[in-house]
Amino acid sequence: MEHWLLGIDIGTSGVKLLLLDSETGRKHSISSTYPTYTPHAGWAQQDPERWWKSICEVLPALLQDAGIQPQEIAAIGVDGVSWTPVCLDAAGQVLCNAPIWYDTRAEEQCVHLRECGLEERFYANNGNPVQPYYTLPKVLWIKKYLPDIFSKTRKILTSNGYIVYKLTGAFTHDNCQAYGWGFYQLEKDAWDTDLAETLEIDPSLLPQLCGCTQIAGTVTPHAAVETGLAVGTPVIAGGLDAACGALGAGVVTPGSVHEQSGSAGGMSICLDQYLPAKGLIYSRHVVPGLQLLQGGTVGGGGLARWLVNVLYPANVNSENALDGLTAAAEISPPGANGLIFLPYMAGERSPIWNPEAKGVFFGLDYSKTRGDMARAVLEGAAYALRHNLETAGSALPEESLLRAVGGAARSSLWMQIKADVTGHPICAVSDGEATGLGCAMLAGAGCGLYPNLKDAVKELVSQDPAYVPDARNKMVYDERYASYHELYLHLEGMMHS
Repeated sequence: MEHWLLGIDIGTSGVKLLLLDSETGRKHSISSTYPTYTPHAGWAQQDPERWWKSICEVLPALLQDAGIQPQEIAAIGVDGVSWTPVCLDAAGQVLCNAPIWYDTRAEEQCVHLRECGLEERFYANNGNPVQPYYTLPKVLWIKKYLPDIFSKTRKILTSNGYIVYKLTGAFTHDNCQAYGWGFYQLEKDAWDTDLAETLEIDPSLLPQLCGCTQIAGTVTPHAAVETGLAVGTPVIAGGLDAACGALGAGVVTPGSVHEQSGSAGGMSICLDQYLPAKGLIYSRHVVPGLQLLQGGTVGGGGLARWLVNVLYPANVNSENALDGLTAAAEISPPGANGLIFLPYMAGERSPIWNPEAKGVFFGLDYSKTRGDMARAVLEGAAYALRHNLETAGSALPEESLLRAVGGAARSSLWMQIKADVTGHPICAVSDGEATGLGCAMLAGAGCGLYPNLKDAVKELVSQDPAYVPDARNKMVYDERYASYHELYLHLEGMMHS
């Protein structure tokens, strides 16, 4: 009997594949990187065909490492980065590079949508703002500035939807991240086609909406040749990488909270009722029947890689960037000797939604050290997390445990800083591959190996001891956090490219 599950994670910096033995919990994983192209300020795009090529290159090695045959895989799940429209022509070929989540070129389109009075209508549909990060403004940008591309477009897919298509030939759109289109009606789980037509988006461009555990199709003979997978293997629709990470972190009950710090940062609060909050992101969970109130920040592990490359370019590479940064930061006291860092290195998402926001060190003088700068960066990311948690209001239970995933979760210093800054205990999920695990678990639910995802979480997800807020440090950080807010408000008007 087939009992292995394959999770394919299309991340910001690379693809990661995870094989999970549903009977024993044994896992094998492999990864491959790909480039992000930034030809202009505010642009960030990737080649979807490179995602597929990376999968095909590393999958045979993963199967060999696990010592299994392709026929032993019961189902495949795919997750991916958010708000990344992939335009395909009538033959299913990619027409252009896809702008990924932190691409902000579509601000002009957002201004137009707001001036037309559509922001409130979008919010009524699914509880989300009009922002250049989202799918719809990017598509409208393509429509205006790449008309030849748009005229040839016959389907627009998500990042994971494109891989599902390459595996199965089916055009699908998971309902977890459909909110990126302002005309998706979350509670009805349907496209508002009248509104789409008002925006001159032909509804025929939209793929079929699917639940995240729904089987989208099966591996085609052509895909089997390219990947080494078995023909007929079920492939589920999948969902957003952050939502799969929440599942892999065990966030499957109302009030539970996921904290993520991969390349970017963020948090997700699990809900069983429709409860959006202005300034935050709202979506369906990948777990059927649940929803997520999310905060997404630019500042995460990418901050560590950037600062280490700046401070230690000769002897610290990206693989141990976090270790080098935290080692330097440990010699600086809470509050970084008065140094404050705004972590808006690629604009900022929630809750300020300012694509023009800039990173700032404030308080530099001759007494400041590399350690102070390092600690200020870690603290700045924690302030951004606190800002999102506070914006959630009553949706966040008091003193909720934050279940952390991502590379930053292995830094004891950064974890303690986050606990002290937010006032919430925080623990690392013992499985360091939460996103891929969540994706594989979705595949298991889709093919019936996991009738209940909550039970699967109990079997597969464990957590480390929690870091508890230190009251003395919290007093320091409360003062610094107020300054962090005030600093941004004073500088906001000057933050223009």
